[in-house]
Amino acid sequence: MSFGDPNNPYGPPQGPPQGPPPGYPPQGPPPGQPGYGYPTAPQGQPGYGYPQAPPVPQGYGYGVPQEMPGLVKTARVLLFILAGLQLLFGVIVGILAGATQDASNAFGSGDDSSMATGVVILVALLLLALGSLSIFLGVKFKTGRGGIRVTTIVYASLMILGSLGNIVNGAGGSGTFGGVISLAFGGIILSAMISGGAWFSRPRY
Repeated sequence: MSFGDPNNPYGPPQGPPQGPPPGYPPQGPPPGQPGYGYPTAPQGQPGYGYPQAPPVPQGYGYGVPQEMPGLVKTARVLLFILAGLQLLFGVIVGILAGATQDASNAFGSGDDSSMATGVVILVALLLLALGSLSIFLGVKFKTGRGGIRVTTIVYASLMILGSLGNIVNGAGGSGTFGGVISLAFGGIILSAMISGGAWFSRPRY
């Protein structure tokens, strides 16, 4: 049985069957090249569809302070300092009043000095109460609302009036010096409350 002349150019080709060329079928476009069909979205760019929503701003909202203003912080520190002085002087005045009354009783003149001692003890109790109020207001600055602001305004205004009285009646002595210090404290605290209304009226979430 013959399969034809191998030298015949019109006969079937001899040898093993020829397969597809290497790399066939194609495995896709080379890296970095767009393929056929729908275009792919570029890397790092948002895809097709609805636009992405902008990020939600952090904090309490637009125009609302996110932290306590600097002047309000200063007023808070001054309240704590004032509270320490008031408590200290209240304790000292109370101790001196009690010691003076004990000495008067020892000399047999306790009845004559009892009224004056009672007045001094009332002053000491007033200083202790004011010191406690100063601490309370300073602590409430961080979470308090308009009521704390109004109370602090009234407190600072009374402090300024008392300071002016001490300056006038102090005759250049220790009362005048204390009135000047108290006037400075009261003025700064009052200014902070007037300008810091946005902090106390901010929304809470």
